[in-house]
Amino acid sequence: MKQEPTVLISGASGNMGQAMVSKFLQEGFRVTGLVPPNDKVKINISDPAFTISTVDLGDESATAAAIQELISTNTSIDAAILTVGGFAMGDIAATTGEEISRQYQLNFLTAYHVVRPLFSHMMANGKGKIFLVGSKPGMDMKNGKGMTAYALAKSQIFRLAELLNEEARGTDVVTAVIVPSTIDTPQNRAAMPDANFTQWVSPAAIADAVYFYCTDQAASIREPVIKLFGRS
Repeated sequence: MKQEPTVLISGASGNMGQAMVSKFLQEGFRVTGLVPPNDKVKINISDPAFTISTVDLGDESATAAAIQELISTNTSIDAAILTVGGFAMGDIAATTGEEISRQYQLNFLTAYHVVRPLFSHMMANGKGKIFLVGSKPGMDMKNGKGMTAYALAKSQIFRLAELLNEEARGTDVVTAVIVPSTIDTPQNRAAMPDANFTQWVSPAAIADAVYFYCTDQAASIREPVIKLFGRS
């Protein structure tokens, strides 16, 4: 009997994370959601194919142990979608080194701590999909004016994807970068009530696109940067 593919989703209780969980459960995956300790958001999904793992992704040792436990439990992790991150404003004059470190920890290290043990696992299997979340400011510093720490931290996501794809050349281990524009979430609507929400990209649309890159139709695609800009 063929085993259902397994996907790991960090930030599973966030808007994008919950959309990913729902989509991949719908498509027949076994889903493990990573959530932080004392998470205030509860995921109301009762599905035997869904499990939750609580881990502080800022703690490298704890994260590595959690990933190894998941690998042992599931035998193989076929895909990982790493949605954890956060935003901060501030031009160069207003941005301290401490604020850069905070954004680097939140947007880069939370991904790297998962990627490092997971990439080794996927390389041993010769296959796997990793999805990192970049941003327009991280992709092009011209878009990062006024958000120095955030743009610098997110820029490292693209460099990490390039390194992973270079190390994985000749295998079926592929790392993609998701680059969304403004995401249509309740929080963003509350923060920007006068915006045209129809131009934003929905979490469900992002999940649909990511799922496509996990299908056989996308098997020949390498080093993708998935720009999901809605109508903006």
